[in-house]
Amino acid sequence: MVNLRQSDLVARARAAAEVAKANAVAVDAEARFPAESFAELRKQRLLGVQVPPSLDGEGASLAEIADVCYILGQACSSTALIYAMHQIKMGCLVRHYKNTPAIERVLRRIANDQLLMASSTTEGQAGGNVRSSEAPVERSGDTITLERKATVISYAAEADGIVTTARRAPDAQGNDQVLVVLLKSDYTLERLQMWDTLGMRGTHSEGFTLRARASAGQVMPEPYERIHSQTMVPFAHLLWGSVWTGIAAAATARAQAFVRHVARQSGGTLPPGAAHFTQAVSSLRTLRGVIAANLRAYEAIMSDEKAIASMEFQAMITLTKVQASELAVTTVFSSLRACGLSGYRNDTEFSIGRLLRDVLSSPIMISNDRILANLATTSLMTPLPSSISG
Repeated sequence: MVNLRQSDLVARARAAAEVAKANAVAVDAEARFPAESFAELRKQRLLGVQVPPSLDGEGASLAEIADVCYILGQACSSTALIYAMHQIKMGCLVRHYKNTPAIERVLRRIANDQLLMASSTTEGQAGGNVRSSEAPVERSGDTITLERKATVISYAAEADGIVTTARRAPDAQGNDQVLVVLLKSDYTLERLQMWDTLGMRGTHSEGFTLRARASAGQVMPEPYERIHSQTMVPFAHLLWGSVWTGIAAAATARAQAFVRHVARQSGGTLPPGAAHFTQAVSSLRTLRGVIAANLRAYEAIMSDEKAIASMEFQAMITLTKVQASELAVTTVFSSLRACGLSGYRNDTEFSIGRLLRDVLSSPIMISNDRILANLATTSLMTPLPSSISG
């Protein structure tokens, strides 16, 4: 039976992807926010799809959002990654707002006005350690203030709001964190550093000092520690992985088009790089399988806090990021080798350059080396499977 809502979401995502694809080269060359893409995403009402119907959204599932990320990833890497980051925060809000009136009002506005929410989780000396915050929330009656030097806030200048981590209070430890939901009227931004990178240039991941004053009700009711393990990490690794899979699929499609073009021109003789196309197809198939399997695994236990908290699941979902990023890079590089000079050049229809530059960010976003080092002790304590199926 056809899922009509999913079919509709896919059609809307493809409409947005067409606009994103048409502007992807300019977004990359000018290192600018993909404004045209997000105008279309708003028109297609894809920013608030995760909000529950009771708050004027559509209640889209994680798997449906992952499909949108995959479709956008094939068109414009920066558009797709920004969309994924927005939806990661939406997942945190939707799954943990606990009927808090101030958060409900924000969610309703996101659904009705198609607001774009940015994420701020890295800060100061902590760097990529998102489980430690320096800046504390300070409370005065029903009001909170926060001043945070964020090393990176992607698309902050273009966002309609920011969801940020912070220390619970001035006397709290760095890992005693809360998640704070801010709308544009609640904060000011002072730019600290610019964004001039090899790839993912349109994400505008600049550094800012964030100064905020908001209602105390805009602090999420659950500790960030729970939000992080139950939602933030799984959503991030699965949605980022879906974006990277989309980039890998776009590169593989170009390699396929190149091999077919050469075969037609040479009376059926395949180019020397044809074997690399086969490798790209193989690694793309593995990559899609990893994301699909881990999506199913997470969705099966989303309401089971004990299962999500298990060492086995946390290791698996964290390693999803490592597997997906490494496989995506391998797939795109194989596609480049399949296309040869035509893929290496920037002025051919088979160019892989932008896709390769973009996908190279994937092992660096929350460093794979950091992840593997942090998981070393856990891996030593986890029993190895005793059979092929278990």
